[in-house]
Amino acid sequence: MKRDEIQSQLDHFLAIKTACEHLPIYPSFQRSPFTLWIKENVSKKECSFFQRDPRCKEQLCHCGYSKSDHTDEAIKPEDFTGETWDKAKHIRKAPTDAFGDISFGGLGQKTSKYVRVSADTEAEVLYELLTQQWKLSPPNLLISVTGGAKNLNLKPQLQKTFRRGLIKVAQTTGAWVITGGTHSGVMMHVGQAVREYALSNTMQGQVVAIGVAAWGVIHNRDKLVHEEGCFPANYVIDTQGQGNMACLDNNHTHFLLVDDGTNGHYNVENELRGKLEKYISGKNLGNKVSSMTIPATQTTKIPVVCVAMEGGSGTLDTIYNAMRNDTPCVILEGSGRIADVITQVFGKPVSQITITLIHKLMKKFFGQEYKTFTEQKIIEFTKQIQDIIRMSHLLTIFKASKDDQGGVDLDVAILQALLKASKTIESQRGESWKRQLKLAIAWNRVDLAKTEIFTEQRTWKSSELHEFMTSALVGNKPEFVNLLLENGVCLRDYLKNDDTLCGLYKQLPNCFFLYKLAKRVKLADSSNRRQALGQRVRVPAGVNISLTHVSDEVRHLLGRFTQDIYPPSDMIYQLDMSTEDISSSVSKDQDLLRQNRAEAQRDPGRDLFLWAIIQSNKHLSEIAWDQCRDCISAALAASKILKKMAEESIDADEPQEMLELASHFEDRAIGVFSKCYNSDEVRAQKLLVRISRLWGKTTCLRLALEANDKNFVAQSGVQALLTQIWCGELSVENPVWRVLVCMVFFPLIYTRFVVFRRDELIQRETEKNEEIKTVEKVTGSIMMINVHRSKLNVEPLGCWSRLVGLYCSPRVKFYGNIVSYFAFLFLFAYVLMIDFQRTPSIAELVLYIWLFTLVCEEIRQLFYDPDGFGFRKKAKRYIHEMWNILDVISILLFCLGIAFRLTTQLFYPGKVILCIDFVVFCLRLMAIFTISRILGPKIIIVRKMMRDMFFFMFLLSIWVVAYGVAKQGILIENDNRLDWIMRGAIYEPYLVIFGNFPENIDNAKFDKNSCSMNGTDPLKPKCPKLNKNQMPVFPEWLTIVMLCVYLLFANILLLNLLIAIFNYTFEEVHDNTDKIWKFQRYELIKEYYSRPAAPPPFIIFSHLYLFIRKMVLCKAPIPSTEFKKQLNPIEEEELLSWEALMKDRYLLSARQEKSQSMERCIPDTSQKVTTLTERMEKLEEQVTQSNKSLQRIEDILKSLVAPAKETQPQTSTMPDESSNSLRTAEEEDGFHVKSHQLQFPDSKIKRFPVPEEKVPWEVSFSSYMPTYYSSEDGNGRAEGSGPEDLDNYRNPGGRTGIGGRGTLSRLGPNLNLDLVVTRWRDSARSELEFLAVLNQNQRSLALPGVSGYWFTFCFVLGFSEIHLLFFCTFRVLLILWITCQEI
Repeated sequence: MKRDEIQSQLDHFLAIKTACEHLPIYPSFQRSPFTLWIKENVSKKECSFFQRDPRCKEQLCHCGYSKSDHTDEAIKPEDFTGETWDKAKHIRKAPTDAFGDISFGGLGQKTSKYVRVSADTEAEVLYELLTQQWKLSPPNLLISVTGGAKNLNLKPQLQKTFRRGLIKVAQTTGAWVITGGTHSGVMMHVGQAVREYALSNTMQGQVVAIGVAAWGVIHNRDKLVHEEGCFPANYVIDTQGQGNMACLDNNHTHFLLVDDGTNGHYNVENELRGKLEKYISGKNLGNKVSSMTIPATQTTKIPVVCVAMEGGSGTLDTIYNAMRNDTPCVILEGSGRIADVITQVFGKPVSQITITLIHKLMKKFFGQEYKTFTEQKIIEFTKQIQDIIRMSHLLTIFKASKDDQGGVDLDVAILQALLKASKTIESQRGESWKRQLKLAIAWNRVDLAKTEIFTEQRTWKSSELHEFMTSALVGNKPEFVNLLLENGVCLRDYLKNDDTLCGLYKQLPNCFFLYKLAKRVKLADSSNRRQALGQRVRVPAGVNISLTHVSDEVRHLLGRFTQDIYPPSDMIYQLDMSTEDISSSVSKDQDLLRQNRAEAQRDPGRDLFLWAIIQSNKHLSEIAWDQCRDCISAALAASKILKKMAEESIDADEPQEMLELASHFEDRAIGVFSKCYNSDEVRAQKLLVRISRLWGKTTCLRLALEANDKNFVAQSGVQALLTQIWCGELSVENPVWRVLVCMVFFPLIYTRFVVFRRDELIQRETEKNEEIKTVEKVTGSIMMINVHRSKLNVEPLGCWSRLVGLYCSPRVKFYGNIVSYFAFLFLFAYVLMIDFQRTPSIAELVLYIWLFTLVCEEIRQLFYDPDGFGFRKKAKRYIHEMWNILDVISILLFCLGIAFRLTTQLFYPGKVILCIDFVVFCLRLMAIFTISRILGPKIIIVRKMMRDMFFFMFLLSIWVVAYGVAKQGILIENDNRLDWIMRGAIYEPYLVIFGNFPENIDNAKFDKNSCSMNGTDPLKPKCPKLNKNQMPVFPEWLTIVMLCVYLLFANILLLNLLIAIFNYTFEEVHDNTDKIWKFQRYELIKEYYSRPAAPPPFIIFSHLYLFIRKMVLCKAPIPSTEFKKQLNPIEEEELLSWEALMKDRYLLSARQEKSQSMERCIPDTSQKVTTLTERMEKLEEQVTQSNKSLQRIEDILKSLVAPAKETQPQTSTMPDESSNSLRTAEEEDGFHVKSHQLQFPDSKIKRFPVPEEKVPWEVSFSSYMPTYYSSEDGNGRAEGSGPEDLDNYRNPGGRTGIGGRGTLSRLGPNLNLDLVVTRWRDSARSELEFLAVLNQNQRSLALPGVSGYWFTFCFVLGFSEIHLLFFCTFRVLLILWITCQEI
């Protein structure tokens, strides 16, 4: 008993161990949600009754499986004779046992997903499996590839074209490719195409290739079976040992293995594959904007296309059934067999596609396989091919070119086939172009849109393209945006409603701005709710993004010196407010809103450009920038926004992309401004200081400075403006010495000693007038002068104006302040060195007053804010400037020195502090050189080098301290004097670097009298430890070696490193110092432009004037017009139009430069060669068509001149070729076509195939055996309803392939009455309308019958305005018709 327990435990342990070993292969040991879903929704099929098939030699069941493959319940005793095997009865469902991941091994370890499904699985379940469980994105296109399953040998060129074209169309459109999934035939070529794409595009998403194969024909399928799924299942492709089975293709991404319960039967998956394709084609196109822009009645379904190559009868059936379901088909010419048969008869009239012709073609392209076809099969082939050719709008023949330079690619042919089919199907409703454009946008194929949609045959309205514009914008398809703008979209009409722009912001892609905007909306929502409690403001339940939120966030990015670019939204008040409160508050708000809206003009180009910029979309922003009116301001604003977002972004990659885009638009602004400045300097300078209403009422110059766009500020046009402002009313041509002389002897300004700008302007106008008069005298004609120039009445400056213009010039103010500062330093030095008494002297008191005026000036600069930054940002900018920091330090040290100096105990320390302060004041003197073009950049280099030296000192201090401490510890023993410790450990090692070598490291110069033995003498260092001979005992060799090593690293290595760093900094910064100096020059110019005219200490009077004006008189400061100018609307419109012209010239020149580059010439030449080759191909095709037409005419002429004896009535023995003469004109025009289709409408009945030549009753058709069919809803009251009376009733149009009455009520005449309701569309009665019913399933229009849905369609179609007389007349006629029927 004990042994049994041990054995039981051992078995249990082994079972657990075995399960654990399998856990890595099958992680679904504990069922995952995917496994549970599969078990609940997906099933397989298995045989529940084994009965040996007598037709098979092996022990096989009727289902095709062996006895061992059946369950125990399915195997009955040998003497069991209770029932006979029936597929419908004995094939049952069971939970599937094959699903998971399949690994094919080999290079790359390709892994795919698979599942075994029942043949009757709902298509909805399969679609859910693909999209939700396997996480596939819904397709924009479904490509069903069919063709030869075995021994498919394609020509290398056709093979290359097929693979490249198929992958290109799948990759560009986001399509799903559905094939048979096996490793043979056309499926293998599809797999190879997917593999080549995966190897060459490792960074992009994979192409979805779904294989739908029959489970019963899969070789090695036992490797895929496991109750809990295989993750992964190791599958080996064994083409040598597969026999009649087939292996799965290792390059497909997903597999649906269809199981009908049988084994070894092909094509069992076709029905489920067709159901899945039909279900997918009924789904709406997966466009993220469809729900917003396209109504439910106008949604576009996922298009399906069938691509066929080679193949046999199964491929022909697939093509035929696909085209019957309005699925376009593309057939590859030259691929072989049935594909080439169809391509040979394509373009011929149906009457010429005879049985004999199909015989010849089948024999030619099928070879030995042709002998296996019966006559009846050839007839069926002929009928199917005739129907296929009749549906030519759904058929496209692709002819591969002989080389890569000519012809149409397969991807273009596939998409053109879809567009052609869409155009034909929906042409009745006139909306084919809408579906075509939706498909082209979904596929992102702008080339097709240009060639197939936007042609010269139609004029487009802007409103018709608005929904497509939204789709292109939200879908990030800039090429389509540009195409729509070129073909009629007006941005002003498109963005005239705020809802459209808000909708675009709501559908922003995941970006930094969207995160910030959502955060701002959330904060605004909470603040509005708190405000609503006190002010009774209605807050909406769901907060949406509004333009106010966008404006606030954009203002944050641009800077607080700007204003809102969008006006604030209205405030909605509740009704319980009093009438007076409502009238007063609302009227004020409305006035304010009107003012804001009048000021804040809307430019649709600006709105679209801003929407593209905040998501860092380069291509869309370039297109939108081209539509902007104020293009320079827009480019600079984009640079500021992008740099601010890059500064605040927490992502690792986004900031670099934003900075690159910011630099790109800075270059755009530079290019346009350069064009403007080269054309007209005055207008270009106006663009810099003009207030832009579109960008927050700021200027281009201010935006460039805030965006730190040094390249833009360094432009000659910007610097010319700054120089002009720097000189004020004086001319820029005046030498410095003349200005300095006039500052002392001001009466010289009334002479020609210095030149004013007004004098130059008067002189230029005088010279122009003289030139005009001279030309008029020579030509004898009167020249027209520009209006705005003729209005300029320039008058010379008066005496007072000249004096004010001299001393108010920033240049003169600068010179005066330099002289004043030198005088201040001279007085400061005099006090420190000569007149520094216990009691302050008069000179020292003057120094105090002088410093007080400097303090007042610094306070004025801190609070002076003409740009509206606010005190906080203004203080930040003030402290950020190095010269202001020196000013603050010098003033604080001076105040501290004065405080110490006025006390008795700290009198001398106060003088020391003032002496140090004098050094700081002298350093501040370097600021005067920043205006110099030569010394200004050098000061920038010095600042950079000081920063390098500061960090270098950390590295040097390591060696100094290391050597100093070691030396001091070896030489001196236990010295407790801190000053001498610091001298020996730091000071002396530092001096060694500069050549002051120590004398105490060796015994040669040791002097006992030069040191103190116990360290008691404060003026002498402590002596080292001595021996009996009164000589130092430290190891002399060690100290010398340490000194040598220290000098080697510190004096040679580190100092040369410092020199190298300085050299590198100089070379790196020297190229940019000029730009940096020009950029910083603005601040100096602006500082002295706003500075009072009098220098310190006389500046105190200007401060008193400003204080009285601001505090006592409460007057606003006088605004500056040099840096910000408000233009009148007419002048501004003229200036912006000129700017737009310059922008177009810049873009044109940029394109020309790009096209002239060598890199661009090669693609252009290649494109020209391709175009010429395509034209030659088209010409060759036209010649071929012309030859065919001539041959057809020749055949017709020959038939007309045939002998009369051949026209005798021998209809029963006429050959097949002569049957063309029996076809009537009515049949050639397409009548009675639907009555000849193989599939009977709305049923599973299949007609007997009747080729076109065998339709007439006069032609003999001995093998004609029509299918008998009579619907069950016939009333049976008519005579001749039985099969024996069929000969008495024949279709006068000819054979239809079916006998019986079909869906008719009776054989013979079926009386019917159709009423047509009409009305005149206009009063002139030039256009008549009639009422018709649209059958959505059959996509055809029909007259309404009496089946009961007449009134419904009348109501739906909106015929409420039809007079009552129509309905009364209809009722009378209906009653009369019913009475006649009863009689």
